[in-house]
Amino acid sequence: MFRALKPRSVRWRALSGNGQGEGLTHVSLTKSGGQIMADGMAIGSNNGAPFASRFVVSCDLKWRTRLVAVSTTDGVSLVLHSDGKGKWRNEDGERIRELDGCVDVDLQASPYTNTLPIRRLALTEQTGTVELKMAYVPFDTFQPAAHQQRYTCLEDGRRYLYENGDGPFRAELSVDEDGLVVDYPGLFERVAL
Repeated sequence: MFRALKPRSVRWRALSGNGQGEGLTHVSLTKSGGQIMADGMAIGSNNGAPFASRFVVSCDLKWRTRLVAVSTTDGVSLVLHSDGKGKWRNEDGERIRELDGCVDVDLQASPYTNTLPIRRLALTEQTGTVELKMAYVPFDTFQPAAHQQRYTCLEDGRRYLYENGDGPFRAELSVDEDGLVVDYPGLFERVAL
């Protein structure tokens, strides 16, 4: 359904309706040595407070998140390690039991992380709705928490319904041939590099 990932860079503009204010997210993707690496930056604001963050998300070749590292320009950082099967540890090796069952990560400031469950699950129109527990990382506190989300394929390899399982938010996401978000109505839109 999706093509084999080739190295590329993508950029999204955060729209003012997303609660973060306007901003930009840039991600460079590479595939090497048994891993898919997303190296990105996000700038914006959260509840009126500006932020500038760098992040790395490393997945195995089955699109299971294995490493998440996020840091701000003012020195705040978070490092999470996953076994790819729903068990997470912090950078000191301590287990984070609240994240048990989370295979994917959802970074607040990046539509890239919507790609992870879409690619990992290879959802089709026949799949129906899939409920997931995500390791959600807000960019104001960097305190990871488990969040419920639902994905439904509306058009194979092109359109997906995202629903927040913890609230009423829902959006139809359009994606490209790599499963990367092109349009996230009200929150993000892809911009040319």
